[in-house]
Amino acid sequence: MDDISSFLKELNTNCSKVVKHNFRKNETITTYIEKRDLLCILLQGEADLIRYDFNGNKTIIGHFVENNIFGETLYPANTNNELFVQAKSDCEVLFFYYNDIWTKCKSNCSFHKNFSEQINKLILKQTIELNTRIELLTKKNIRDKLLSYFEIISNKQLTKSFFLPFSLTDLADYLNVDRSAMMREISHLRDEGFIEKKGKIITLLYN
Repeated sequence: MDDISSFLKELNTNCSKVVKHNFRKNETITTYIEKRDLLCILLQGEADLIRYDFNGNKTIIGHFVENNIFGETLYPANTNNELFVQAKSDCEVLFFYYNDIWTKCKSNCSFHKNFSEQINKLILKQTIELNTRIELLTKKNIRDKLLSYFEIISNKQLTKSFFLPFSLTDLADYLNVDRSAMMREISHLRDEGFIEKKGKIITLLYN
C-alpha cells in the first residue's frame, strides 16, 4: 500500500475531524460555496465538477477519480454560475474543513502529524490534472483537442487501446466543443486511419 493510500485509510478510520458519505450515481456530492472552505477526497468511484452558465450551457470543469481531492478551497467560486460535483458512479467521499487540518482531533490521531506532506501530494496531482485540461482547451480546433485528449488517456493507461471515461456527450462538454461537430471529427479521424472506435473503446493507429 502506498503512502497516500495508507494516509487515507488512517484518516478514514481514526480522525474525528472527517465525515464519510456514500453517494449514488448522478447524486450531487457538493456545491461550491465561497468561504465554506470544504475539502473532499474521493475514496471510491468517479465524479465530475460541472458548471452551467446563464444560458444553461453545461461545461465539465474537472473529472475526479479515486484519491483525487476537490472542494471550493481549491476552486473558489467567484461568479454567479453554479459549480457542483456530481457522482458519475456510486461514490464514497471524505469531507473535512481546511481549518481542521491545523486543529488536533480528540483522538489525537497521527493524521495531523503527516497531513501536510500527503495533502501536498494530492494537491499537486490535482494541479497537474488542471494544467492538462488547460492545455487541452488551448488547442485551436476540435481535431487537436481530441487527439491530445486521446494521447493523454493512452499515456495514463500505458496502452494504445483504452476505454473512454466519458460518454460522448460529456466528452464534448469536457472539451468545450459542439457534440455534433465533435462526432463528425471522430468519424473523420476513423476514416483517415488515425483511430479505431468500437463503442467507448478507442485505439490509436499512429505512432
